[in-house]
Amino acid sequence: MVGYNFEPKECLDIIREMDIPCVKGNHDAYCSDEVAPDGLNPRASEHVEWTRQQLTEDDRAWLRSLKYAEGLADFTIVHARLNLPERWGYVSDKVAAAESFAHQKTQVCFFGYTHVPVTFIREKGFMRAPVVRGGTYTSFKVERQNQYFVNVGSVGQPRDGDRRAAYVTYYLVEQVIELRRVPFEVPPNDPGNASVPGQPNRPRPLVTKTAMR
Repeated sequence: MVGYNFEPKECLDIIREMDIPCVKGNHDAYCSDEVAPDGLNPRASEHVEWTRQQLTEDDRAWLRSLKYAEGLADFTIVHARLNLPERWGYVSDKVAAAESFAHQKTQVCFFGYTHVPVTFIREKGFMRAPVVRGGTYTSFKVERQNQYFVNVGSVGQPRDGDRRAAYVTYYLVEQVIELRRVPFEVPPNDPGNASVPGQPNRPRPLVTKTAMR
């Protein structure tokens, strides 16, 4: 929710007012902690420190209170992976997905972290061991015999080469998952640095990355 782009306080105010289920992401953890995380590149560290200064102690306490994974009525949400979610492991291949499936209690789990919308399916065949496969998607029906680990993409920083904001709608009655895209513009006069009038001491934005890590 925070740590990459600007107006983190405003974003949190909107999310908290909506009172919707949320899980903790790695940058949410970094920006709510008092200790600088190890291994971040200088630009990311700069953004984390700047974001901390924009948030109140109540905001930071709320971020710290978030769970790493949350089970809802018919599905689960997690930022990274279900096995050791606090270690922020990437799920970008079938091996990592299989490890996460071993901890998945619901039929569907939604995740993010890589900012690339893909889905992994654990197919349970008759008289054979389950098989994990994965790939991109636009819309698909949830089949009762399978499990799904679905990356919803990213609203604020898509990394799959499509600059439109990405999110997912899950139609519970129809059992259909649909990827949606929304065009948005980054104002040309808001690069997030001190040269912009009225916007002092902002670090450069972290919105230039588009490749999956």
